[in-house]
Amino acid sequence: MEYPSLFVCLMGMGTVFFGLICLIVLTMVMGKIVGGHAAAAAVPAPVAAPAAAAAEPNRQEVVAAVSAAIAEELGTDITGIRIVSMKKL
Repeated sequence: MEYPSLFVCLMGMGTVFFGLICLIVLTMVMGKIVGGHAAAAAVPAPVAAPAAAAAEPNRQEVVAAVSAAIAEELGTDITGIRIVSMKKL
């Protein structure tokens, strides 16, 4: 028995959408299970701003490291790279 092309197409699409809906439902259920325990278990303490500023490395060292990484990626010499400005994102 040979099935029409439209029937095969609709059955395939239906199977895919049914699988996707199952994945969405399972993801939501797992999010509720894991999210409920994670939120109650650990509440991070606020970090003091001066401690974070003291841990920042020397700006020249950061520029040198970024220059070396860019030179390595481009396959060129580090003297051929000039960094004009850097902004923290």
